[in-house]
Amino acid sequence: MGGMFQEIAAFVLSTSGWVLVSSTLPTDYWKVSSLDGTVITTATYWSNLWKACVTDSTGVSNCKDFRSMLALDGYIQACRGLMIAAICLGFFGSIFALVGMKCTKIGGSDGSKAKIACLAGVNFVLSGLCSLTACSLYAHRITTEFFDPMFVAQKYELGAALFIGWAGSVLCIIGGGMLCFSIAGSFTKSHNRSSYTYRGAASRSHLSSHPPRGQVTKAASQRAPPEYGDLPQIQNFDKNAYV
Repeated sequence: MGGMFQEIAAFVLSTSGWVLVSSTLPTDYWKVSSLDGTVITTATYWSNLWKACVTDSTGVSNCKDFRSMLALDGYIQACRGLMIAAICLGFFGSIFALVGMKCTKIGGSDGSKAKIACLAGVNFVLSGLCSLTACSLYAHRITTEFFDPMFVAQKYELGAALFIGWAGSVLCIIGGGMLCFSIAGSFTKSHNRSSYTYRGAASRSHLSSHPPRGQVTKAASQRAPPEYGDLPQIQNFDKNAYV
């Protein structure tokens, strides 16, 4: 019962992390223009993995999509690929977890369900690692430009999408690890139970091959008397020979 509750908790954590990771991909604010050193701000610049936008003082936003994928910076292309891979891995991990959990009635025997649930945990962990790498790579580029004194272009700060992505990545890794450890614990318990049953069966079969002493005596008493021809020959054939 404890293993089932652990699987449910791991599934909730992993799925919640996957939802957070998925929500970061279309989120607008991956980086926001910094206000450090400025007195008058007439516009706010912000961008994500798909477009760059500017919002003026009246609240009107103008956006420009990244039209060429090959003309993009390498870190943006890497972040796109890692985030898409994280979402796909989390999706398949959710399906495998639903099939492999003990509280569901699909997936076959306990052994096959355990393997499927372990595969789901691995997918969640990989999803969290991909998302964590993408967010960290994007944040590293922002902080490098911000603290570079030779960089004279517009500087940016970390957006809300990065923090959401980090939180979702941690939840995916924790939930996937819990799912794998719960399956490992159930494998250990089932192995110990099977080995104990085998020893018990062997001991019972060993004892059954030696019947109790009372049964042996009763069987010997009910044995038929020997025939006349089977009696030992007696040399003295007097009248008291068979009395």
